[in-house]
Amino acid sequence: MTSNHQADIGVGIIGCGYWGPNLIRNFNRHPRCRVERVADMRRERAEAVAREFHVPAANDDPGSVIDDPRVRLVVIATPAASHYQLAKRALLAGKHVLVMKPFTTSAEHAEELIALAERQGLVCAVDHTFVYTGAVQKMYDTLHDGSMGDLFYIDSVRINLGLFQSDVNVIWDLAPHDLSIIDYLLDGQDPVSVHCLGATHAGGSQENIAYLTVTYPGNVLAHVHVNWLAPAKVRRTIVGGSQRMMVYDDVEPSEKVRIYDRGVSIAKEASPGEIYQQFVSYRQGDMHVPQLSGREALAVEVEHLVDCIHNGKTPRSDGRAGLRVVRILEAAQHQLNTLRELQHAGLTTLRGAA
Repeated sequence: MTSNHQADIGVGIIGCGYWGPNLIRNFNRHPRCRVERVADMRRERAEAVAREFHVPAANDDPGSVIDDPRVRLVVIATPAASHYQLAKRALLAGKHVLVMKPFTTSAEHAEELIALAERQGLVCAVDHTFVYTGAVQKMYDTLHDGSMGDLFYIDSVRINLGLFQSDVNVIWDLAPHDLSIIDYLLDGQDPVSVHCLGATHAGGSQENIAYLTVTYPGNVLAHVHVNWLAPAKVRRTIVGGSQRMMVYDDVEPSEKVRIYDRGVSIAKEASPGEIYQQFVSYRQGDMHVPQLSGREALAVEVEHLVDCIHNGKTPRSDGRAGLRVVRILEAAQHQLNTLRELQHAGLTTLRGAA
């Protein structure tokens, strides 16, 4: 294996907050990577992280990361509003980019970055970390091996107390995780419709609780509940099929995925006008806990991204995956804005708002 000092992908990371140290640690551990420079708006934080992980250079200037000739891959871990400008500047400088979620704050900006990366022949990826977990990979394999039968729904809950964000509301903060999982499980299908309700409490200016419902082809219903005001941390996704059902509990320390051999069927001879309770049958089978890969998702993502850069492959969470998530978020935000306007006008329903 190539040692770290012989690495051929110099990495620069912009943003050294909560996720920054995890990024630095995983890129430095990869035998073909070396983090050459970091930057953060709080210079002291960048310098502290650089000392901890032995990064050669650190300051508070994002441009220094992008312009550094040793850097081939720019990782952007800054507030969402800055993603577009930083990613665009990096791509124009001929650098591959990895952008944290959400990819951008508008679909128009996401489309522009995708087109720019394609023209430049560069990798443009989004950090949809959960699609690299062993749990979500197992869910994908189970869903696509035919054992689930027809897919009916995906129901996801991501709630906890805090942390309130000042620059985005709860759907832009938390829902990208769940939407990226759903997008991956459904192989990037475009939704048929998007509906969203949300509310603002505790004197905040942003929605801190929201319910997002997305309909996909085949009458597949996906529902996402996100909340900053819950008393307990819940990270749970349920996938329901005609033959089997799955529960993914990310808070569970060991049995993160459980597969239930349970389902419901309705006899074909039941007509809509009949009382057809006698035609409904329920199957109650065993519960199975599959073995999952224990590798850190971010390490898997870094390895995958390096392979894509070296071999011209498309990342699992490429710019188009990021765009699909942003489009749903944009549609949801539009409905939240409409709801807020109606409430300010003293109306209580969305009737006629479309």
